[in-house]
Amino acid sequence: MSHTGSPDSPGATHGMWRATTAGYAADEWQLLIRLPGRVIVAASSTGSDNPVRAVTEGLAGLDGIAAGRSFDSELVRAVVAAIYAESDDGHSAPVRPDPPDGELAELLRSCRSAVGALARQADPADSAAYRQWVQSVAARVCRAAGPDGRPRPFGDPVDPAQRRLLDQLGEALGLRSAG
Repeated sequence: MSHTGSPDSPGATHGMWRATTAGYAADEWQLLIRLPGRVIVAASSTGSDNPVRAVTEGLAGLDGIAAGRSFDSELVRAVVAAIYAESDDGHSAPVRPDPPDGELAELLRSCRSAVGALARQADPADSAAYRQWVQSVAARVCRAAGPDGRPRPFGDPVDPAQRRLLDQLGEALGLRSAG
C-alpha cells in the first residue's frame, strides 16, 4: 500500500475488490458505491441557487470522496476505487442537478438500506468507517461555501436546511439517535 491508502498496482486493486465485495449482492454493492454521489447531490441542492456555490460544494464533495482513499478501512478504500473505476469506464449513472420532490426521503431510505447491508456483511469497524465517511462527504459539501458562494470561514455555522440534512443523514446512517 502507498501512503495514501491506495493500492500500488491495478492487480492489488482488483484483489481488494474481490475480497471486499465477496459477501455483497450486486445491488448492495451498487448501493454502497452510488450513495456518496447521491449524498453530494442532495447536500449541494440544499440552500441557494448560486452556481458558484454549487461548484464549490460539488468540488468539496468530490474531495470528500477522494479522502476515502486514505481511510483505515479496506471497505471504504474499495468503494472509492470502485467509484473511480466506474467513472473511468463511463458507466456511472447520470446525476440530476435538480432532485425531484421526495428524493431526500428516498436517499434516507437508501442510507438505511446501506446500514442494513453493512450490518449483515461488513466488519463492525468497516461499517462504522463507511457510515462516517458518507456523513463526512455531506459535511464537506455543507461547510464548503456560504450563501454568496465564497468559501465559508472556518467555524461559521451551516445554513439551517443543511444542518437538518446532516442531522437526518446522521440518523439514517445510524450515527445519531432520533430526538
